[in-house]
Amino acid sequence: QLVGRVLRSPHAHAIIKKIDTSKAEKLAGVKAVITAKDLPDLTDGDAGMFDTLDNCMARKKALYDGHAVAAVAAIDARTARQALKLIEVDYEVLPHVTDVDEAMQHHAPLINDAIFTEGLEEKPVKPSNVSKRTQYGHGDVHQGFAQADFVVERSFKTEQTHQGYIEPHACVASVNPDGTADLWVCTQGHFVYRQHCAQLLGLEVSKLRVTSSEIGGGFGGKTHVWAEPVALALSRKAGRPVKLVMTRDEVFRASGPTSATSIDVKIGARKDGT
Repeated sequence: QLVGRVLRSPHAHAIIKKIDTSKAEKLAGVKAVITAKDLPDLTDGDAGMFDTLDNCMARKKALYDGHAVAAVAAIDARTARQALKLIEVDYEVLPHVTDVDEAMQHHAPLINDAIFTEGLEEKPVKPSNVSKRTQYGHGDVHQGFAQADFVVERSFKTEQTHQGYIEPHACVASVNPDGTADLWVCTQGHFVYRQHCAQLLGLEVSKLRVTSSEIGGGFGGKTHVWAEPVALALSRKAGRPVKLVMTRDEVFRASGPTSATSIDVKIGARKDGT
């Protein structure tokens, strides 16, 4: 069983101009080194799967601090860590914002130029950081406020909040010579992991078996793949099982907390309580 480790971007937003893994590949004890080139290109496929794959391994840009840009599988953790230090990445650092309201402004740094806001009456001609606009209504809202005796308006913001589970993301992946694969993983949704990992690796779903272990907490944070497709890709390239465990630092930097929110609320009421 090999040990997997991931090289992560130190930048919140940066173009990946070049990745040189040659020195890491030559290090004794290293059995596999992968980048986004070792995963299928889903650019023209399912948009949701493309986003998921992009989260697992940066393809053209690092989109957040901690974004995976390369990974290694080696005979032990020490060798894997040494290999990561030998990988050379040339970044072009770009501007970034960390506030949800700033990110929605038209002048904000654009994360993905393939995203055009859905849900607008007129089809947008320019890409945006806002992926979708949804509107729900019931009755005549404007008339309701006009008839109200009291109107209260407030704005609220929440920051990203991590689930803080005790056990970090961890998995063991094994891709066999016949193309079948096994994944042992701490997850809240092993069928979701099976479907997503198969799509991201270009495998038939029937050829991937996922075994869910007991988990040290999840709270909704272990329903999305992060390290698992990387471990499978490493195993496929190395021809041996690979164990990949995220550190606490990696969990906070490179897994999915609840999103930050910006909320504007307007409530109207009559004196009789309606």
